Amino acid sequence: MKAALENYHARMQRVLDHIDRHLDDDLGLDVLSGVAAFSKYHFHRQFMSTFGVSVHRYVQLARMKRASYRLAYRDAQSVTAIAMDAGYDAPDAFARAFRQRFGQSPSSFRKSPDWEPWLAAFGPFDDARSKLMQTNFTADDVIIRDVPTTRVAIMEHRGDPATLGATIQRFIAWRKAAGLHPSTSPTFNVWRSERRPASPADYSNDLCVGTDRPIEAHGEQIKAGEIPGGRCAVLRVVGNTHNLEPAALYLYRDWLPASGEEARDFPIYCQRLSLFPEVPEHEAVAELFLPLK
Repeated sequence: MKAALENYHARMQRVLDHIDRHLDDDLGLDVLSGVAAFSKYHFHRQFMSTFGVSVHRYVQLARMKRASYRLAYRDAQSVTAIAMDAGYDAPDAFARAFRQRFGQSPSSFRKSPDWEPWLAAFGPFDDARSKLMQTNFTADDVIIRDVPTTRVAIMEHRGDPATLGATIQRFIAWRKAAGLHPSTSPTFNVWRSERRPASPADYSNDLCVGTDRPIEAHGEQIKAGEIPGGRCAVLRVVGNTHNLEPAALYLYRDWLPASGEEARDFPIYCQRLSLFPEVPEHEAVAELFLPLK
């Protein structure tokens, strides 16, 4: 029974991976039922019962998520091109659907995204992905590595995590102006609070880019700092990197007590090695670092 259930979940996981990898292609019922190797007459019910959303809505949300990321964080692509990539034949149809879902036009969202309705709209999508994309880690997944000290430029986010998207947008614009491209200047997050503190006002996250250059603020509040070198427990996460809390909990709750190691006096942090939407969401890679004595 367990093996059969694991095989069933693996087939459904193939569908999610295929959708991620082929957002610009035909993702109709015939294609996706074939990927899962299920009868097309039952597949839509199987998908709905597994993920809580219809396959059609899931595909729409996946395309809208990529489109909204491109609008907010990638200003080189036109709204028309983004609309076509999202599967709409005309910008007007895309604009209507976008406004209906998020309460803003695509152009308005690009200038000043309202992240709270955006997060609410993607709740069902994130719940669906978490059904099968939750990773169970083991001690074999953790390596201890000596890492060098890294000088960084820091943009601090303090306050409600629902507004983190706006800080990320400013951070991307600043590093672009500073010429610090992710391919040459590493990207880090340093978490100085829990992901969901009791009071949202207590949320604290440093957005960092590795650089040895003198910092030019370009009108932003940027400060110089460093991520100290030393021994770290490192856990790599592939896919679902927007929520690294399960990996962090594994390191703190399971791995650390069993390892006999002691944590050093610096917060857990991550390096983002590849980012959505540059790569499909299931191929995004992050490494978590738990500093050790």
